[in-house]
Amino acid sequence: MSDQSPPPGWPPRDPDTPAGAPPSAPGPHPTPKARPRRTGWRRFLPTWRMLLGTLLLVALLICGALVAGYLLVDIPPANAAATAQSNVYLYADGSQLARDGEVNRVNVPLSQVPLGVQEAVLAAEDRDFYSERAVDPKAMVRAAWNTATGKGTQSGSTITQQYVKNYYLGQEQTIKRKVKEFFIAIKLGREKSKDYILEGYLNTSYFGRNAYGIQAASQAYYGKDVNKLTTAEGAYLATLLNSPSAFDVVSHPQSRDRAVARWNYVLDGMVKKKWMTPGERAAARFPEPGKVRTAAGLSGQRGYLVEAVKDYIAEHKILDDKTLAEGGYRITTTIDKRRQSAFVDAVQNQLMDKLDPQARPVDRVVRAGGASIDPATGKVVALYGGIDYTKQYVNNATRHDYQVASTFKPFVFASAVQNGSRTQDGRRITPNTLYNGDNKRRVVGTRIPYAPENEGQVSYGDITVNTATDLSVNTVFAQMVVDVGTEKVKRTAIDLGIPEDTPNFVVGPAMALGTMQASVVDMTQAYATLADHGRYTPYTYLEKISKDGDDIHLPDRTPRQAVSREAADTTTSMLVSVVDNGTGTEALAAGHPAAGKTGTAELDRAAWFAAYTPDLVTVVSVMGQDPDTGTLQSLYGALGEARIGGGGYPARIWAAYTKTALEATDPEDFDLELQPGAAQPPPPPPVQPTTPQQPEGSRPPWQRPDRPTPPGPPTPPGPPNGGQDNGGQTNGGQNTGGETNGGQTQGGQTNGGDTTGGQNTGGQTTGGQTTGGDTTGGQTQGGQTNGGTTQGRRPPSHFLE
Repeated sequence: MSDQSPPPGWPPRDPDTPAGAPPSAPGPHPTPKARPRRTGWRRFLPTWRMLLGTLLLVALLICGALVAGYLLVDIPPANAAATAQSNVYLYADGSQLARDGEVNRVNVPLSQVPLGVQEAVLAAEDRDFYSERAVDPKAMVRAAWNTATGKGTQSGSTITQQYVKNYYLGQEQTIKRKVKEFFIAIKLGREKSKDYILEGYLNTSYFGRNAYGIQAASQAYYGKDVNKLTTAEGAYLATLLNSPSAFDVVSHPQSRDRAVARWNYVLDGMVKKKWMTPGERAAARFPEPGKVRTAAGLSGQRGYLVEAVKDYIAEHKILDDKTLAEGGYRITTTIDKRRQSAFVDAVQNQLMDKLDPQARPVDRVVRAGGASIDPATGKVVALYGGIDYTKQYVNNATRHDYQVASTFKPFVFASAVQNGSRTQDGRRITPNTLYNGDNKRRVVGTRIPYAPENEGQVSYGDITVNTATDLSVNTVFAQMVVDVGTEKVKRTAIDLGIPEDTPNFVVGPAMALGTMQASVVDMTQAYATLADHGRYTPYTYLEKISKDGDDIHLPDRTPRQAVSREAADTTTSMLVSVVDNGTGTEALAAGHPAAGKTGTAELDRAAWFAAYTPDLVTVVSVMGQDPDTGTLQSLYGALGEARIGGGGYPARIWAAYTKTALEATDPEDFDLELQPGAAQPPPPPPVQPTTPQQPEGSRPPWQRPDRPTPPGPPTPPGPPNGGQDNGGQTNGGQNTGGETNGGQTQGGQTNGGDTTGGQNTGGQTTGGQTTGGDTTGGQTQGGQTNGGTTQGRRPPSHFLE
């Protein structure tokens, strides 16, 4: 029988109390056990209830913001980019340089765009366009993470978002614009079809060459309507969407490898999506785009200047291509109008007016490029890109496909001083250090077998570094670059201003001869660092960019000491000697103290002169390029000369320009702080270069054409039996206040009526040679000069000067 409940009012019986036992004394009920109070650092941790509540609150706020954003943000009318304005480019004095023309845009329905072209664009930009939502949050987060962690700036945008940015908003990188883009894309994706959005995207995207939309791009690159494009051509246009300026292989040939790689990426994506068969992919060939058709307003140098400024803006991430293409910007450049005009006149008078393509077909290949920088500020004050942007659209001042030749050699010596380098036998490298300058001397201290030829295959014996620089002796600098360390030399060149990604910038003994392919502007930057006592100031074309009264932020260009003043100034002292006594004497016509270096590229495809006064640095290059095929060509025979050397036309252009550019200033000497032991060199030993014996009937050794031969005493006739008579040795006189150094001349050679002019090789005069015998004249210490030649075209050379 179960227990019955106690009558009302009775206290409950304790189940542990035996039956019949007296009840316990009445009292209060026992209280439940309290939770332990948190002490110490645990007091500051939120409880799980607090965390859960916070998360719920945040989720509610996000949902509320999304709903509010969707309701409040409407699809706006088309933005100003649909009718984009022109940009205005100004000289440094505020006068107008150029206006980049009206916008080229033609809209077409999607039905006129071949399916293969549509799929190529999707493969390039958004392969899941037809199956995805209007926005991809995961892609946006991934892009933001990659950008924040330094893996590259990425948009993370779908084609819908890109269309919204192109047509409704703008290219500015702001949070406000991104938020609007997000909500408009969602709304547009709900209200419009995928075909409508793709059509709009194709008609509003910027493809470069001032072309907006696929139809304008088809005409600009292939000269045909969009409905006639092949899939391969469409894939190239899709490639341009990623970087319109950089991937134009015609105007930027140095970017060809990157553009082709991107084109291959597009086609491979089409195969992955089964929009193209592997067989069709294998048969595809890169479709070469046509020439650039430029606006008349960009004729002459204006187009080159505008193109260089636009590339600078894009490369330094000041504005991207699409943002700049929207227009409305006032861009004040650093270009000095007077100096720019002087540069054009110098090239025209010293080079172009002397060309005669009808009489000499080789003159058709002659090109020129130049740049001039103020070393104290890094401002580019003048630029010569070519004969006319509407006729020759590749900018010769910024291209990267010609070897810099011996203009690289000063970087080797600067690195030697910077690093306190020594020769293989432990002697400190200074301008007075002796090196063996024999032709084809094997470089010591490297596992790479290397025995370079000297210019003219001349052997010099033991000569100082200073003399080797004057005469541009290859074997000396090939040995020196190993003594210093090829990696150290490359580091020094980069510190001076040569971009690390310069084509063919490969470490090894041959780098001393200038096998890398830096642009004229890059070389001007590096020489400007030497001119400013080793202080590197990044170059710029920009004074200011503004739009609607607001200035655009420009990148910081704080100078830094790239190499020690001692290294830079000692290098300058040797380059002064090159102008005074060596291969660069044509520069003396400028009327200002100058330091410089000549260079002649392999197969004579380019001739360089890089030089500076204390306050102006200018580099000039004369180049060979076929005007029809664009291939690099040798300059043999151009302008009626067997060879075009750096000390000839490039140095004359430099002198004519510099004389005008500095006509309002007094000549200024260099203020140099030299390496110990470099200031007062000991008397150098006499230099007695020798050349290989020529077999009977062969061509004589090549004589440098770019050093004029001063008049000298007539050469006595050779002995009738072919004997040899050695003349005496004399030292040239010197006049204080205007120093005159006696030249060294290698006398002419007569073979059946052809005469080769004399050559100055650093202090030696070799008499003329006749069939009946050889006569060696006296030897003169002093400067060096090269005579001209009428011997005919020189056989191809495979080494650099």
